Amino acid sequence: MHNLGIDVLFKGTNMIRLLKGLWVSVEISLIAVLISIVLGLVMGILMTSKSKVIRFILRVYLEVVRIMPQMVLLFIVYFGTTRVFGLNISAEASAIIVFVFWGTAEMGDLVRGSIKSIPKIQYDSAYALGMDKIQVYTAIILPQTIRRLIPLSINLVTRMIKTTSLVMMIGIVEVLKVAQQIIEANRKASPNAAFGVFAVVFLLYFVVCRTISGFAVKLEKRWT
Repeated sequence: MHNLGIDVLFKGTNMIRLLKGLWVSVEISLIAVLISIVLGLVMGILMTSKSKVIRFILRVYLEVVRIMPQMVLLFIVYFGTTRVFGLNISAEASAIIVFVFWGTAEMGDLVRGSIKSIPKIQYDSAYALGMDKIQVYTAIILPQTIRRLIPLSINLVTRMIKTTSLVMMIGIVEVLKVAQQIIEANRKASPNAAFGVFAVVFLLYFVVCRTISGFAVKLEKRWT
């Protein structure tokens, strides 16, 4: 293990620090995902609206999110708002805002696709039974949409967890930042520390993302 550079993780509290850094990444992702799911459901419904103006505005929003790199958005929110508007936004809050901005757009498009995939005859049957639009969506459309969203949204969740590595650029001490600190502190004593530490970081990301994927598979089987 000495040759692989993993031994540095067993010095002092290095491993505990690495796990705390991982939790920071997961915490930011979970908060952003939960908010994005709620806002994404609303956005997805609005994207199926008959209003061309609403659909156009949301389409522009979606395209901006897809084109703009998340790192640029982080810099705009964290550094830009502080200098231009005089707001004092913490790095953690800035990261959550950016990931919610991104996640809502992506989730909204997934919701739109799921709603569109539901056969029109289900709408017609529900209206024929005397249901109004709200009842149709809450009792028939949204339950099916959520079921169809599970496998699609997991990809977004895991992408968001992995993308949290960018938050180190605005000073948040997450798992990659901690890994760099450990490597720098042990550069002379363990020249191969970079390989071992980043290999462990890879495994930690894998375990987290695989756990989430497994949980989603169980939900999908239970709801189908």
